[in-house]
Amino acid sequence: MTQADTNTYNIVYNHQTQKITFESDWRIYMKFLRQFMIILFISFLGETLKMFIPLPIPASVYGLVLMLICLCSGLIKLNQVKDAAFFLIEIMPVMFIPAAVGLIDSWSALRPILFPVLVIIVLITILVMAVTGLVSQKIAKKRGIENE
Repeated sequence: MTQADTNTYNIVYNHQTQKITFESDWRIYMKFLRQFMIILFISFLGETLKMFIPLPIPASVYGLVLMLICLCSGLIKLNQVKDAAFFLIEIMPVMFIPAAVGLIDSWSALRPILFPVLVIIVLITILVMAVTGLVSQKIAKKRGIENE
């Protein structure tokens, strides 16, 4: 790595030289870090509420409600968490891998009830899709959007 000027560095990787401006890159990294910290802080507040409120509600739900309140009240602006939230949504499928591995580990307990569980999953999925479609159509009709 050689320094070309005060903010630009030349990095040689696989016999190709790339110019990197650390000032602009660090601003992007710091923006993501700040957004993640806001989301983590709201999640921490949800965990804290879970400890003090003796209701059978998961801490993540408390955190989501707190985030909704903060966004609706303007305490947190959408652009303060938007990019990190999109990133978390993009990697969400990866977060289900540990749960799938847990199911594989408990195969002996799941095997006797596999057929009823699969039937319930299929029926609930169809129900959720139907309700989502109907609600979407009602909202679209209310807003004056026609189906294409």
